[in-house]
Amino acid sequence: MDISDILKVIAIAASPVSELRGAIPFAISAYDFPWYYAFLFGVIGNLLPVPFIILFLYYIVPILSKVSAIDRLAQRFFARMRRRGKMVERYERIGLALFVAIPLPVTGAWTGSVLAVLFGLKFRNAFLSILVGVLVAGTVVTLATLLGWSIAGLIEPEVN
Repeated sequence: MDISDILKVIAIAASPVSELRGAIPFAISAYDFPWYYAFLFGVIGNLLPVPFIILFLYYIVPILSKVSAIDRLAQRFFARMRRRGKMVERYERIGLALFVAIPLPVTGAWTGSVLAVLFGLKFRNAFLSILVGVLVAGTVVTLATLLGWSIAGLIEPEVN
């Protein structure tokens, strides 16, 4: 396990498509990371862009929405996000944590950050909810990865 492998796992976890759902299995299978390092670097990478996304959207979208073409695009995007975020709209912080915790496509930290801004959650509450959701999702993905691979015979059980 060297620094370049760690940075690759963090980068995969920070990307909007794979997030930690791709980073944790990749770290375990491609780099033979122990599960706890795969979990740790997956969570770190997944949380890395969250403050930037939230702050960017809080401060830049109102400015950019003064341009009519950008405003129309933003309104379409936000309408689509609102449909996905019914749970967040209804339960706010708990809903956001649950939304991020579900390890399915378009339910991760990136989408959760957009929904937090869209529904007006304060930065601290949004970040804490996303943190909880990422920890739960990371746990689910790690357990599913280890359970699935141990059943397939790809991971040898440790003998002490």
